[in-house]
Amino acid sequence: MSEFKKVAGLTGMKDTLPPESASWETLEALVRDWLAGYGYQNMRTPVLEHTRLFTRGIGEVTDIVEKEMYSFVDSLNEDRLTMRPEFTAGIVRSAIEHNFLYDRPRRIYAMGPVFRHERPQRGRYRQFHQIDVEALGFPGPDVDAELIIMLARLWRLLGLADIRLELNSLGQAAERAAHRAALIEHLEKHVDVLDEEARRRMHTNPLRVLDTKNPAMQAMANSAPRLFDFLGAESLAHYQGLCARLDDAGITYTLNPRLVRGLDYYNLTVFEWVTDRLGAQGTVCGGGRYDGLIELLGGKAAPAVGFAIGMERLLDLWQQDGAAPTPAECQVYLVHQGEAGQRQAARLAEALRDAGLRALVHAGSTGFKSQFRRADASGAEAAVIIGGDELAAGAATVKWLRRDAADAAQQESVAFEQLAHHLKQRI
Repeated sequence: MSEFKKVAGLTGMKDTLPPESASWETLEALVRDWLAGYGYQNMRTPVLEHTRLFTRGIGEVTDIVEKEMYSFVDSLNEDRLTMRPEFTAGIVRSAIEHNFLYDRPRRIYAMGPVFRHERPQRGRYRQFHQIDVEALGFPGPDVDAELIIMLARLWRLLGLADIRLELNSLGQAAERAAHRAALIEHLEKHVDVLDEEARRRMHTNPLRVLDTKNPAMQAMANSAPRLFDFLGAESLAHYQGLCARLDDAGITYTLNPRLVRGLDYYNLTVFEWVTDRLGAQGTVCGGGRYDGLIELLGGKAAPAVGFAIGMERLLDLWQQDGAAPTPAECQVYLVHQGEAGQRQAARLAEALRDAGLRALVHAGSTGFKSQFRRADASGAEAAVIIGGDELAAGAATVKWLRRDAADAAQQESVAFEQLAHHLKQRI
């Protein structure tokens, strides 16, 4: 007996097995087609980046940087490295490094795993997956609206009807500075109700204090000065331009003055799509404008706006509605008898694949009954039978597995040389 101790997966790092993995692939394919319809192109960035990219790009006083990043020192050169906790900083780093915006603005997307060391919960793991979409170099509310409108299309494609849109504007730097001063004064007046986390952030990141889930702080947060009330004419015009375009598209939204980002490079539009079906983790998608980030990370100043979607949460909602398809293992399952039947089945399967059909040949030499059980479990539309009689006749027996029992053509004989064409026409 082996003395090797069985190794379990890491907490918060989830295996995805068939058939669930097939739902992931279906979602990913749908998302790629959806993004291509709006001219977004794929970018792939490394999982590992220098830690300083995220401390600058996300902010040193955020929960992500302070508590959640998987960081370590490279034993070879002592560089501090971090597994990406989000995509935006890496995409901006890549755009700067490769002078990607030298000739025109860019519409970019990425999909893949991100890593945060937090308590695993529904729809959020320590390795989870995001769809990240960035419009780099576009300054106007028209592209802000485009992002939101395309998200509304995605919800329709997935059949999700109960995701609602919340909007806010963070204005510009001078407007945020005036609001920040008023907010800190408000927090200092109510310091007795602030929890330890809020007191720590009161002067470093006061906007995040308003995002508290602490019931004892809700009255204080609700009575705090609203950033929206500090907006100047240009910021209001940007917000109104966004709203006008959403109205044109028939998209319902709510102004949420407490929707914030808390970092100086964020400005103007901020939005979230939320649902009540995922418990405390109700945000399905969050986005906004970050016109200051490219310059902050060393590039030539350029506007930018984007969003990220948690794929686990999105798939959870899709599966709750029963709309997420589970693709069959194959379209045609070939059962056979004897070595000659197995070899003929293998040849026919290649012809079916040449015709664009997904085909499986039963492995081994079990009886027909067992093979038919496996064919049915595969989800195949048809079983192709190759036994002694079929070999003698030069024709396969096709048994349709998903047809109504009253269908007279549930089973038929098809010449070997006609099989691929025949099945291609009927599946």
